[in-house]
Amino acid sequence: MNKRVLLIEDDIQMQNLIVEYLKDYHLDCRAVSHPKEALKILEEKSFAIIILDLMLPEMDGFDLFKQIKKICDTPIIISSARADIGNKIHGFELGADDYLAKPYEPRELVLRIEYILKKSFKNKEKISDFIIDKVNKEVFIDDYQIDLTKIEYEIFLFLCENINKVSSREQIVNATSLSEDTKNRTIDMHISNIRQKIGDDSKLPKYIKSIWGIGYKFVG
Repeated sequence: MNKRVLLIEDDIQMQNLIVEYLKDYHLDCRAVSHPKEALKILEEKSFAIIILDLMLPEMDGFDLFKQIKKICDTPIIISSARADIGNKIHGFELGADDYLAKPYEPRELVLRIEYILKKSFKNKEKISDFIIDKVNKEVFIDDYQIDLTKIEYEIFLFLCENINKVSSREQIVNATSLSEDTKNRTIDMHISNIRQKIGDDSKLPKYIKSIWGIGYKFVG
């Protein structure tokens, strides 16, 4: 399961404290100080959870919250000294998953993170060695996200959902957003890319087998 945490906090001392504390609970925390840096990272990588301070340079935390939600649907814990009821209500109205008033014990933060992760995990499906998040269209193996393109994800999901069944290239086209005139070699290229990304050897495949003259089969 993805256990990457993005901490958006401009207090360097608090950054270091949280990052080091979360390590003890096998949570991989990346800390940033600036809203623009956070948005850039979220465009490139996915995280299991975001911890967001409200008092940040150049942009209010609530405005950043709205920008984040345009990029991803990652759960957000607001962490702020703005602990009055008005700010809390506004945070939850925007869609915050939790609101933690500063100061707080790091252990309390861990417990809240673990609760949200467990709840989030229920929306994921385990197929063979893979965890598939159908909501965010992400695939994980051994806690690491596999960087699949949109088409690669669709093909991989289709094969996984038809485990141990032979899927023709025509069926793959019909089940995905590939155009109807997609050539066989294009599908084969996508399969090759998927195999490379999941660490599957085409000569001795563990997951995706080629069925000569027909198509492919996910064996898990």
